[in-house]
Amino acid sequence: MGQSERERRQAAQARLQAAGISTARTSSGLGRNLGIGALVLVIALATGVYVLYQNYQKATVATYPVTRDGVVVKAGNQAAPVTVDLYEDYLCPACRQLESGVGNQLTTAVNEGKAKINYHHIVILDERSTPPGYSTRAGNAALCAADAGIFPAYHSRLYADQPAEGSAGKTVQELTALGTELGATGDFAGCVTRQANTQAIADATEAAVADPAVAPGGRFGTPTVMVNGVKMDLSNGDWLSRVTG
Repeated sequence: MGQSERERRQAAQARLQAAGISTARTSSGLGRNLGIGALVLVIALATGVYVLYQNYQKATVATYPVTRDGVVVKAGNQAAPVTVDLYEDYLCPACRQLESGVGNQLTTAVNEGKAKINYHHIVILDERSTPPGYSTRAGNAALCAADAGIFPAYHSRLYADQPAEGSAGKTVQELTALGTELGATGDFAGCVTRQANTQAIADATEAAVADPAVAPGGRFGTPTVMVNGVKMDLSNGDWLSRVTG
């Protein structure tokens, strides 16, 4: 005769007990395992956040000199053997990726006198903020930051705090407050509020788009990187070795 369902359950329990395992302990063990798994997940997440924080804290500090020529911020010893021209828009996600990916290496190369960087403030994404205009507003503030002695830190923070496309972006007041936080000197607030560099940025953008070396075939985008006058293919990581040596 076949076993009843009750008999089968009793036989299964007997086998577990013979192995030194009870159904109560199995359930409890499962709970403990789930609890341990959740704890491991929490620790892993916390560790990830800590590592990201540590990496942010370890950002290379710029020690190079900074001057400004119109809408171009000149970073580093102007006698350096390698010249990098970097065309960027502060609302450009790829520009942010470039900064987060190789910003430390570029800063080190400039600190050590291996290269100098010309930061060209270009605006092609003004229409992607709501209302339009954040790219110009941020570019103007960055130029004001160069005059105020805080450009490297301000430049990094504009990318670290980059707003999403379609948002309003930082207001004039917020851009001013950021400069104050970073120790801006002189009439930084007045410079940001007056938007004194707006037309110069627009003119520089037009000139860049019309420059066949920068925009071959009329194709221009940000970021654009030139090393000693030659446009780099940023999908090929070898370009960085030309800068860092």
